[in-house]
Amino acid sequence: MNFLPKAVLAAAAAMALALPAGAQDVRLPKTIRIVVPFSPGGSNDLFARALGQKLAGRLGATVIVDNKPGAGGAIGAVAVAQAEPDGGTLLLTSVSFVTNSAIQDKPAYDPVKSFTPVALLNRGPMLLVVGNATPYTTPAQVVQAMRSDKTLNYGSAGLGSIGQMATELLNSMVGADAVHVPYKGISNAVGDMIGGNLQIMITTMASVSGPLQARQIRPVAVTSPKRSAFTPELPPLADAVPGFEVESWWGVYAPPKMPKALVERLNGEIRQIADSAEMRQLFERESTEPGTLNAAEFAAYVAAETAKWRKVAVERNIKQQ
Repeated sequence: MNFLPKAVLAAAAAMALALPAGAQDVRLPKTIRIVVPFSPGGSNDLFARALGQKLAGRLGATVIVDNKPGAGGAIGAVAVAQAEPDGGTLLLTSVSFVTNSAIQDKPAYDPVKSFTPVALLNRGPMLLVVGNATPYTTPAQVVQAMRSDKTLNYGSAGLGSIGQMATELLNSMVGADAVHVPYKGISNAVGDMIGGNLQIMITTMASVSGPLQARQIRPVAVTSPKRSAFTPELPPLADAVPGFEVESWWGVYAPPKMPKALVERLNGEIRQIADSAEMRQLFERESTEPGTLNAAEFAAYVAAETAKWRKVAVERNIKQQ
């Protein structure tokens, strides 16, 4: 009789991921282009190629990944915003899609108005890490240092990166002014932290997995409200700063005004793909989990994230230079 709970749970999961009624009758183009607004080799490209392969099999279509790097992702994003809303052109990108636009006076695109949000692919918490030369071992100690040490610095992958925006949100919430040191890519920042020139940083788990395993830097907290299954030994930063929450996430978008039926069909397909064992294994490399939001929920999520990071940019006077 022990099989019944598992069967019930499996049925419930299948229902949750089921395509909307009639969605399987909605026809998508035989050729679909997934634009990645960055160079090949990164997480955006990796996720796009894995998604494209599975989407091709499910739809009986040819799916092409088109890398269009430049201008912090704006070139590829604008190309999608100007495409036909027939499901033949999609954008796959990370949270930087929102944070980069938040710091610009005249952004090339609006994350909410210039696109049709289709699906949240995956998401997960980030890490607060510190250099081994620092004495900090708890979130409370880091917060206290941020408030008392006016020379405390932090690094990020660059202006408008999620690492910068997350730390500036922390600055704002604790009444501190830790000094930002922007780098061209997170690997350079990690190298300086290992060398003792950088004190704190909020970054993705994947970007520091090697140095953490080698104990070259020290993890202090996760940015989720509760402990993460990927690092259950670490407390949430919210223990010291109630309400603090930041996620690293990836999503799929379409041009504006795409018909609802096409959006729902793609959302259902992508959610089922994201929940597959192969994709879960891929997401775990980034310490993330599959997205479960329907199209309307994802649209609301993008709008909330856009408002959140625009508010941080204004309050902390972060502007594209």
